[in-house]
Amino acid sequence: MSRQTDFRKGLVHGIPIGLGYLSVSFGFGIMAVKSGLSVAESTLISLTNLTSAGQAAGVNVIASGGTLAEMALVQLTINIRYALMALSLSQKLDKSFCFPHRMLASFGITDEIFGVCASQTSPLTPFYMYGMILISVFGWVLGTFLGAYAGELLPPAVSAALGIVLYGMFLAIIVPPSRKEKSVLCVVLFSAILSVICYYLIPKLSGGFAVILCAVTASVLGAVLFPREEEA
Repeated sequence: MSRQTDFRKGLVHGIPIGLGYLSVSFGFGIMAVKSGLSVAESTLISLTNLTSAGQAAGVNVIASGGTLAEMALVQLTINIRYALMALSLSQKLDKSFCFPHRMLASFGITDEIFGVCASQTSPLTPFYMYGMILISVFGWVLGTFLGAYAGELLPPAVSAALGIVLYGMFLAIIVPPSRKEKSVLCVVLFSAILSVICYYLIPKLSGGFAVILCAVTASVLGAVLFPREEEA
């Protein structure tokens, strides 16, 4: 297929992702403005990042006056899974995927984009991924801008109500796998319990380090209690 055909195919496959990001990032925009960021700053964060959980945690670190080291550790802990997704997709890439194309496409690897790309039976071409990433980033950035702008205009009560959209997304991510697998449910519950303990018993612990502690501890516990057998 030609580059134009691949690009259009990527755009079409990315439309549902972009629409979903539009609604979710609206909640992030509201949360960012409530944390003291401007509309431009909130939009720039979404333009240069494409990670809902990472951005939400990063805004919390900024709001609490955290250090750069804390920010780096938080982002590494939350976003390390994208590196594993990229390694997995590298087995499906077309021969035209040279190093510069790999670098550009790696920016747009998210859970949803990975899922769509992994389901493709034919090799992934650069322009197919570019089309999907473009429409997804557009939805994410536009939603953030609209949410941040609305957060400055709407009454605080309405902004607070709309801000729950982001947390609803997190629930939508963890509930389905928790219902299917006991191991995931146990890790989620342990992480929640540990988060409550940190909040009430270690009040001086910053939000960023609390995320790192909860995520790493819960993951280690899950690996110990529910090891996965290697496939032949």
